[in-house]
Amino acid sequence: MTLPYRWQWRLERWKNAARGFFGGGEQQPRPKLCPVCGALVGINATRCHECGASLRFSLAALSKKLSGVFGDNEVPVTTVLLIANILMFGVSWMALTAAGGGGASAILWGLGGETQYRLGSSFPFSIFYMNEWWRLITAMFLHGGLILIGFNMMALLQLGPPLEEVYGSARYLFLYVITGAFGFLVSAFTGHHSLGASGALLGLVGAMLAITTKRGGTFMRELRSRLITSVVILFAIGLMPIGIDNYAHGGGFLLGFVLGKILVDRKPVNVKEIRIAHALGWLSGIVVIASFVLMFMHFHDPLPGRG
Repeated sequence: MTLPYRWQWRLERWKNAARGFFGGGEQQPRPKLCPVCGALVGINATRCHECGASLRFSLAALSKKLSGVFGDNEVPVTTVLLIANILMFGVSWMALTAAGGGGASAILWGLGGETQYRLGSSFPFSIFYMNEWWRLITAMFLHGGLILIGFNMMALLQLGPPLEEVYGSARYLFLYVITGAFGFLVSAFTGHHSLGASGALLGLVGAMLAITTKRGGTFMRELRSRLITSVVILFAIGLMPIGIDNYAHGGGFLLGFVLGKILVDRKPVNVKEIRIAHALGWLSGIVVIASFVLMFMHFHDPLPGRG
């Protein structure tokens, strides 16, 4: 069965990007652009003559190679976040099934308990007294059921691409990770155990709302009104006894709004801004990876109170 032309083109782009990342790629050498300042450099150049950035290894060069796997005009971080959330949902389901649970009702709304705790859900005692701070990160990739992850991933696909376009992939990843972690910190500090991507997603809403306050025009006013209405409705629903964590939502939203006010709502345009953005993005990525490594290292630890 022949794939549609667009998917053939996309697969070819991915293969070329992967070959380039591992040292292959085009057979004919050609001039290239500096990933930091965008200057045209020679075929055999190892350092940019304009900004001095290394063309062999730098955060910007590595970021460009990795993002190229998903296409130049797409949103690589949003794509990776979507895949990671779906993957961890599958892991949660398989772990619960292996433990003797995982029935039809559980997959819709009941993925929780010991399985999610071991996979890194936010739990105040473990965070503050056992120093398992990595739970502030891993918890944002876990969901309590198919309904929750469905709503959250639809929100991610709606909010993520425009903000990734505005801030650039690196700063967008930083925004997502830090607002999600701060939301769980607020939640844990107030004595709640929690999980889900909604704290980070409310961080994106807060940043988008901040952008609308810095720009004029009818569209921005209408967008601001819709965002405020959505936030009010969400927090009102959170007052109902259905397990929604308004503390995580509020923490993520407030920090997202503050960062949206601080960050310039455009992609980095000069060497200094690009380097800072890539440093923030790579720091966020390393923190996420390290958190999952720590989660797997502690997966079989005794539960609190049973040790």
